[in-house]
Amino acid sequence: MSERSALRSRLEALVREVAKFGAVGGAGVVVNFAVFNLVRHLTEVPVVRASIIATVVATGTNYLGYRYFTYRDRDKQGRTKELTLFLLFSAIGLVIENGLLYVATYGFHWDSPLQSNIFKFLGIGVATLFRFWSYRTWVFRALPAREAVETAESFLTDRSPRPRSASRK
Repeated sequence: MSERSALRSRLEALVREVAKFGAVGGAGVVVNFAVFNLVRHLTEVPVVRASIIATVVATGTNYLGYRYFTYRDRDKQGRTKELTLFLLFSAIGLVIENGLLYVATYGFHWDSPLQSNIFKFLGIGVATLFRFWSYRTWVFRALPAREAVETAESFLTDRSPRPRSASRK
């Protein structure tokens, strides 16, 4: 396997990962906004608290999607550590997401339903970038064996001798 095809293979794998992450994340966004707007309009819970509740519910559904769909082929050893790291990075994402909403709501008094949804959406976007990086780097780690096999296959492909009949032409 040449360097170019190895790079292409890695890029294709990253595109598939981003697509799966996006599918699960998209479902999570729907859950997040549905819960947020239901809590906001059916209760007297303040805006940021409603958003935190929604983020927690979406985080639970996202974990299931990431573990059993997006990263199902990743290392499954140490589920306690995986879940702990997932919750830690999700909490940081929650602060990023809802911190933006907090600043908009209480700092700038942009608290109409439309403004709240816009800033919640922006917060989700910024937090998603952080979550993608942290989940793939720390939580759902690639199996080391797969990288070793890919390296070995690429080494064998690059070093394999050409058949004699082809070299005589």
